[in-house]
Amino acid sequence: MPIEKEPLQAVSRTTVMTARLNPPMAADHVEVRRITLQPNTVAGAHVHNGPVVGNIVDGSVIFQIAGEPASVLNPGDVFFEPKDARIEHFDAQADGAVFLAYFVLEPGKHPELAFPDATDA
Repeated sequence: MPIEKEPLQAVSRTTVMTARLNPPMAADHVEVRRITLQPNTVAGAHVHNGPVVGNIVDGSVIFQIAGEPASVLNPGDVFFEPKDARIEHFDAQADGAVFLAYFVLEPGKHPELAFPDATDA
């Protein structure tokens, strides 16, 4: 008797992350940016004015939110940076990195990046 196989599904859907916006916000647009980091680029500690969801397309980064353990993100991995959270590391490794970043924005807002450790010269 032949073994019957399940038919291939034309579309497959898998949830890879659910990011809770805390506090909830009234977003009216999302800006998507393709960002390239050269090999061994250290982004420095930073904060965004809105939540950022993203995925690594190529290369790898060391990712760490303040108070949480660091992890290495590779192609296909996703990340979430909450609004106003201090991102300690988003550092490209030896192969550099390309990622897509989805900036969730309130009306009239544009993505902003602040470096809390920067000092004026």
